[in-house]
Amino acid sequence: MEMKQLGWKEQDFWSLKEFVLLLLLEFVIVIGCIKFFVKPIYLRLLDNELYAGTLTGLTIALILMLGVYVIALYPKKLSWSELGIKSFSVKEWKHILLSSILLLVGATIIVILTSFIGNSWENSKTAAIQQNVTFLTALIAFVSAAVISPIYEEIFYRGFLYRWLRTRIGFTGALIISSLIFTIVHIPTYNVMPVNFFSGVIFALAYERTGSIWPSVVIHGLTNGVMVLLTIWG
Repeated sequence: MEMKQLGWKEQDFWSLKEFVLLLLLEFVIVIGCIKFFVKPIYLRLLDNELYAGTLTGLTIALILMLGVYVIALYPKKLSWSELGIKSFSVKEWKHILLSSILLLVGATIIVILTSFIGNSWENSKTAAIQQNVTFLTALIAFVSAAVISPIYEEIFYRGFLYRWLRTRIGFTGALIISSLIFTIVHIPTYNVMPVNFFSGVIFALAYERTGSIWPSVVIHGLTNGVMVLLTIWG
């Protein structure tokens, strides 16, 4: 009862154990195993970067969501609403639209600035989409980037990690550290790491304002979707 009175920004139901276990799941299983060992297997089997990347994303989504449930929710008899899966005010749509525009403009500026020091927006998945543009490849790329990734990433990085940090080190520390973690896990796509950090900040601010992960999911999905469409049409 006391936790509910304090609110989600002041206290949660977890200890350091859950935080460490989920970070280990991310950095050891997802990054250490899935991205560096399982994805190459998918690539050999499918012989297509887009299909392999999409299947890798689905595998990561399944592992992280299962991990969150088994480690953070089930032992405490908690529902998914504790991770921000709850409704939000219709008034937030204005903020969602403005945040999406801010993120797209900011990402464009960051990409332009980093291009002067030798970074490029292109990566293997982007190249795979551009080389073989069909309705199927466009649909797969769009669903992967605009639906699958935003849902599981926002539940994990904002719903759990940001909230856990928020209750212990406050708003600023949680904003910076959660965004740094979100950036690091996107290695080896070094070319977009500054954009990932900026995105993490925008997503966390949306969660901070509403207590729901859905606004950040929508912002994440809208911006990812626009970027995929620009890639296809580019």
